[in-house]
Amino acid sequence: MENFIKSLSERVLNGEKLSKEDGLKILSIPDELLDLLINEASKVRSEFFGDEVEFCSLINAKNGACTEDCSFCAQSSKYMTPINAYGLVPVNELIEGAQKAVSIKANRYCIVTSGKKATEEEIDQIAEAVRYIRENIPVKVCISIGTITSEEMRLLKDAGVDRINHNLETSERHFKNIVSTHTWKERYETIVNAKKVGLSTCTGGIFGIGETDEDIVDLASTYRDLEVNSIPMNFLIPIPGTPLEGNERLTPEKCLKIIALFKLFNPKAELRLCGGREQNLREYHDTAMEIANCLMAGGYLTRAGRPPGKDEEMIKRLGRKLITNKEDFTLHKSMV
Repeated sequence: MENFIKSLSERVLNGEKLSKEDGLKILSIPDELLDLLINEASKVRSEFFGDEVEFCSLINAKNGACTEDCSFCAQSSKYMTPINAYGLVPVNELIEGAQKAVSIKANRYCIVTSGKKATEEEIDQIAEAVRYIRENIPVKVCISIGTITSEEMRLLKDAGVDRINHNLETSERHFKNIVSTHTWKERYETIVNAKKVGLSTCTGGIFGIGETDEDIVDLASTYRDLEVNSIPMNFLIPIPGTPLEGNERLTPEKCLKIIALFKLFNPKAELRLCGGREQNLREYHDTAMEIANCLMAGGYLTRAGRPPGKDEEMIKRLGRKLITNKEDFTLHKSMV
């Protein structure tokens, strides 16, 4: 097993695509050999991203009252969860969200809405806010607004959006056990359409939702085939009132093996630690950042995160460099 682990970074950096059998073996590595695995995945991260780290931040721009039945989500109208539902916030609040993102040194700001897809009116409102943000605030803008059409993607791209987030969440096989109101294929096609339009893609998973190791490897392989740009890694926080409220949290060691697997299968993709990282990684945050190069700061859709200052302290402690959009933004403004 040690020889297998020690060969991983060399194989990946030589351009080899790891097999499904390799992936399953990675997830079954004994905990006492975990440091070796972290070291190999860290070499791959360092090769493609050096010591740079990026923070991203989001705004929960439209909350709750969702018609979909994702089993892990507090925003579904199908479940009795303690949530404050509201419609799309005004343009000025979307802009204020971008300013807050910059204040915590986020390089990216994501506008997120609940529901299967944003309406035409909501898309126009988001586009208006994005135009202002891209001209006046030094932050890159992403959107996560459901299964929108290619035409709607183009409109938002023209407004200044450069990346779309649309998570596949889990493997195609397991997806139907988690969601019944839409299909995995619908979500997959949305990612494909985003790539065709020329948008950067951010698409990840949520782990601890009853998936098998095979499901985890299949999702990592799907993202490799899609050549996605960024992979958010979410870990289940069981929410009272949802079907998954009784699920046990993953161990930190299991989370680290999953993170390492995704880096080894997707060496050129940004790996972004997101929802549930605090509760699942616990004291292993620093270790996870040896593999990842991005994280979501300032909280999540329906749950608070740890203070951004604590994340910044971690980055400094690890000797890493936090990147922002200020230099690119200043250059853009000087050329206008």
